[in-house]
Amino acid sequence: MTTELNTLATALYVKIDDQLRAFPDLAPARPAVGIKPRLSDAELVTLAVMSALLGFTSERRWLRYGRAHLTGMFPYLPGQSGYNKRLRAAIGLVRHMIQILGRDTTWWSDDVWVADSTPVECGRSRQTARRSALAGWAEYGYCASHSRFFWGLRLHLLCTLSGLPVAFALTGAKADERSTLLGMLQADPDLAARHPQQTIIADMQYYGRDFEQTLSHGDLRLLRKARKGEPPRAGSELFKPLRQTIESINQTLKGQLDLERHGGRTPAGVVIRIITRILALTAVIWHNDKTGQPTARSLTAYDH
Repeated sequence: MTTELNTLATALYVKIDDQLRAFPDLAPARPAVGIKPRLSDAELVTLAVMSALLGFTSERRWLRYGRAHLTGMFPYLPGQSGYNKRLRAAIGLVRHMIQILGRDTTWWSDDVWVADSTPVECGRSRQTARRSALAGWAEYGYCASHSRFFWGLRLHLLCTLSGLPVAFALTGAKADERSTLLGMLQADPDLAARHPQQTIIADMQYYGRDFEQTLSHGDLRLLRKARKGEPPRAGSELFKPLRQTIESINQTLKGQLDLERHGGRTPAGVVIRIITRILALTAVIWHNDKTGQPTARSLTAYDH
């Protein structure tokens, strides 16, 4: 483990621990009388972020690695079953930390956001689609960017140009991207209010008069490429280079944080594995910002 990852893990642990002291309700519910966990909630979430950064997609392999190499930082590690149950119970804490770390960066005040969705494959065989606990939520969809069908979910992201997640949602593969984006904004009514006259860059799928009017009522401006048959749109000459930014953010999640190798088999398992990767990306951007690194989204110092 590198010194950089050690420093990031320490800073993240302190930040989570401070939040738990200030807001005790963020901690997963547990009986008032009982044995105190030997691994704290702050250590648990920090451990999960480190596993995502180091590229571990198997919890058993990660815990074996931890017992062999991380005993100085984590003297006690639970078994795989206990680790998995506690991590799923900490979903609320992980979501809270994504927001807290994001707001504690200089990029939170950026006046341009990018919106997009990316496939999260959950299986390939017909038997998986029929028998999986994800059936009914996961479904067949089509990825136009890579010209392929898949069975699974879609991760919808609203990010700054630096890649900092502002809002996110996990839906079925066929969910409408426009209604999902509006739902993400409605889930945090103060988000648009705190960023007046914000510009959102999106793909051609984010179209429609009613959709754009809803955004404009929230003091948001949509910038997208014109669809076939539409007149040229203002700012379209800027879209092509900025579109590559959207793709690179997705590639960071998929290529470096193994988004599609999440290994989840239940809804709760998939959710915690995916939002842990979003937290890992947010934590890296937050730490790079605090340490004055030139590239906000660089994971190079933390992934080996």
